[in-house]
Amino acid sequence: MVALLLAAGLALRLYYLLLPVALDDDTAAYTQLAQNWFHHGIYGFVHAGQIVPSLIRLPGYPLFLGLVFAIFGRDRLNAALMLQVLIDLGACWLLFDCLRTEVSRRAAWAGLFLGVFCPFTAAYAAAGMTECLSMACVTLAIWSLARLLRAAREGRSALAPLLALAAATGFATLLRPDGALLLAVFALAVFRYGSEGPEAARSVRSLRLAILVAALAALPLVPWTLRDFNTFGVFEPLAPREANNPGEFSPKGFHRWMRTWSIDYMNTADVAWNQSGFIDPHDIPSRACSTAQECGETMALIAEHNRLRDVTPALDAQFAALAARRVRHHPVDYYLAMPALRVADMWMRPRTELFDIEDDWWALGEHPADSVLAILLGMVNLGYLGMAAWGFLRRKVPLAGALLTYMLLRCLVIATMPNPEQRYTMECFPMLILAAACVFAPDRRSTGEGVSAMMTASPSDIAA
Repeated sequence: MVALLLAAGLALRLYYLLLPVALDDDTAAYTQLAQNWFHHGIYGFVHAGQIVPSLIRLPGYPLFLGLVFAIFGRDRLNAALMLQVLIDLGACWLLFDCLRTEVSRRAAWAGLFLGVFCPFTAAYAAAGMTECLSMACVTLAIWSLARLLRAAREGRSALAPLLALAAATGFATLLRPDGALLLAVFALAVFRYGSEGPEAARSVRSLRLAILVAALAALPLVPWTLRDFNTFGVFEPLAPREANNPGEFSPKGFHRWMRTWSIDYMNTADVAWNQSGFIDPHDIPSRACSTAQECGETMALIAEHNRLRDVTPALDAQFAALAARRVRHHPVDYYLAMPALRVADMWMRPRTELFDIEDDWWALGEHPADSVLAILLGMVNLGYLGMAAWGFLRRKVPLAGALLTYMLLRCLVIATMPNPEQRYTMECFPMLILAAACVFAPDRRSTGEGVSAMMTASPSDIAA
């Protein structure tokens, strides 16, 4: 039965692979980095006929692509995507195994079904971006932490799951800067869950174990940090928030101005992605200005931008001044309301970004088929969210404290971004699927060995 469900999941992902999808800018960037790195020994982009070193993207995904290209041939992106499909299906099995061991077999079957048929995770498995591998790292981290605590509790060696947990959190950090959240939260979880109980020595053993996980996971960042220091003379263990190389201009004023009013994906598509192009003044919503004078100033800045087709340092300074006034006059909106609305949009908007669906899907009269499909996808998304919330509320989810902490911290991070995109919440989907599957666990297991024992487990000697 497991093989049958995985085969069905494979068919779904192969279907997505066959769909005509435009090459994403991120995919092109990662592909160029991989080719330049593996074929020319320079981690960078081509500018004016020369390869110029860069640090705006972490090396995890280019490393993955470069290894695939080295084995299967240059530009073999389909080979990388096929490998991602298999990795995604492997992650589905890991969730199944974790649920089977720590919750119940019924929950495990539900988790496998929800995982293999999730249209969103399946679509990202067929996309040349970091999301698929990032979600796989999250899944492996959950599975490894559960195995580590169980092995320690049963007096078995915890070395294998410890190394798996370090590998998962370490590679997640190499894929995306926000992967460091997974490392921090799960290293803390090792200490938190392991130090509970009557024995005072448990805290010391758990602290050592947590430090070991964190140290092993952070180890791959050392050569990257040294490379950045030697090449650019800066200490940058991750990647800059503004995605700019040292000395490169970044329009921080423009981005801060966007954060004063940007709340949904259309703002990203219409304005943020047209930063180096034409911005239609009609795409600027009324909430972007509060007075007639401010609206006039805003439109004047947009007109100047369209004349230049870019945000220059001088223009950026004017956007920064406008943003500062707006923040001063509406601090609650800037620090609370807008971030909350951005997070809500990233969680609850229909996840249409990888589907051939018009962005303005709500215009039923213009493209009814796209609108119906978008609404269905929105309902599926809300279904996953609703079941996951139910699972957490019923207190059946293993490692619930760590999972909720990670999701909360991730929401706080993405709330500060001026370009809300649904993909920024995809790393939470393994946790949502796990929690949703726990809804189907029998009540008699809610206080059984799997969940409750894990919450109070104490790690013993690693090589017991």
